[in-house]
Amino acid sequence: MQVTIKFLGGAKTVTGSRYLLSIGHYKILVDCGLFQGLKDYRLRNWDAFPLSPSEIDAVILTHAHIDHSGYLPKLVKEGFKGKIYCTTPTTELVKILLLDSGKLQEEEAQYAAKKGYSKHEKPQPLYSREDAEKVFPLFYSVDFEEEIKLTDDIKVSFYNAGHILGAAIVKMKIKGESQEKKIVFSGDLGRYHDPILNPPNRLPFADILLMESTYGNRKQTHHKPEEELGRAIRETYRNGGVSIIPAFAVGRTQLILYYLHLLQQKGKIPNIPIYVDSPMAIDVTKLYKQFNKYHKLGATFEDDGGNPFLNKNLHYYQSQEASISLNAIRGDAIILSASGMATGGRILHHLYNRLPNEQDSVIFVGYQAEGTRGRRILDGEKTSRMYGVEVPIKAKTYYIEGLSAHADQEELMEWAEGFVSKPKMAFMVHGEKEASEALSIRLKDELEWNTIVPEYLESFVLFDGL
Repeated sequence: MQVTIKFLGGAKTVTGSRYLLSIGHYKILVDCGLFQGLKDYRLRNWDAFPLSPSEIDAVILTHAHIDHSGYLPKLVKEGFKGKIYCTTPTTELVKILLLDSGKLQEEEAQYAAKKGYSKHEKPQPLYSREDAEKVFPLFYSVDFEEEIKLTDDIKVSFYNAGHILGAAIVKMKIKGESQEKKIVFSGDLGRYHDPILNPPNRLPFADILLMESTYGNRKQTHHKPEEELGRAIRETYRNGGVSIIPAFAVGRTQLILYYLHLLQQKGKIPNIPIYVDSPMAIDVTKLYKQFNKYHKLGATFEDDGGNPFLNKNLHYYQSQEASISLNAIRGDAIILSASGMATGGRILHHLYNRLPNEQDSVIFVGYQAEGTRGRRILDGEKTSRMYGVEVPIKAKTYYIEGLSAHADQEELMEWAEGFVSKPKMAFMVHGEKEASEALSIRLKDELEWNTIVPEYLESFVLFDGL
């Protein structure tokens, strides 16, 4: 039996994670991500899939983020009929994210038709909300450390990866005629000292390892980001302004709510209203109560005043009318809204209204990718174009480091040291070229691993005659 792997994404990029395993005649797609970011990457979503999706027997998801799950509706639309295996919280998160993604695809197609910038007479979305819903019956949910049997020869287990709610490291056991081999997919690894999520599990053995390298060339030195967050909010409060925090709906919003709750309880920031203006973030936050065994906050939910998601100053705004009403607030408030890089979503109308105000502030709490509005604002642009208008930037901007949900280079090395024997091959995935190569060199030099940084669409034989 021959085992091969083909890298259909997540190779020298931090997007579009898709890894095709062929185990004899059985085909498994590990992660099924959407390409995001640069136009060249986004165009790959429209390319013909390298094989007919109907030939894929199973999909395994490490976690819910769109760059790991967002291609599922297209895969199903084009003929995939197998099961999608992932943890129970991942199933629920993916449903929320795919419906939102389908809505965005539809809106983008409508906008392209209205503005006439598409080469197609009638631009079509990559997929619709209806397509997204067709994915849901295919989910097969599992718990951490539960082993499931795909075939008589293939078993799969999921282990805690940190990163976001339900995120998993995937271990696959493949039984040949005379031996058994283990393939491990790290998924995206979380931090070792995250206040909400548990640290990633260590696994002792892997014959083949696919390891994420998002921060493979970066060390995060800021160990107490909440202190910087508190300082930015206090300064804005003293200026009589409103703090605007662009934050992703999954993971980042909940982490910021935890820190704001803590800061208010300890008297480090004033007891002012906190508004969460993101329907998706509100839906995601509810899942933390539902899946309280998957994070550290379960005990805090039992005490009055302990639950950071039920802070007495916290207000959840679902409707568009409620969102617009926030424009009237002149000071002494904190507003969280998505998206985290200010590329779309409700955060835009808050920026449109707040950027011209010297007393207000914008607090960025995550990495701002090149080419995004958030990055341009941080880089000191004097105006930002929104809704066809050049909006002057007079509000104060802050960037809080150390709030990433990704393990940094030191933490990635620490996780790698948990293996008691060297993998036969260790592939560096889900990282920009420089990050993957930097981690590859360290693992080679310090642990003497055989590391490989694969190319997009490159294939490898993992085992021959197993």
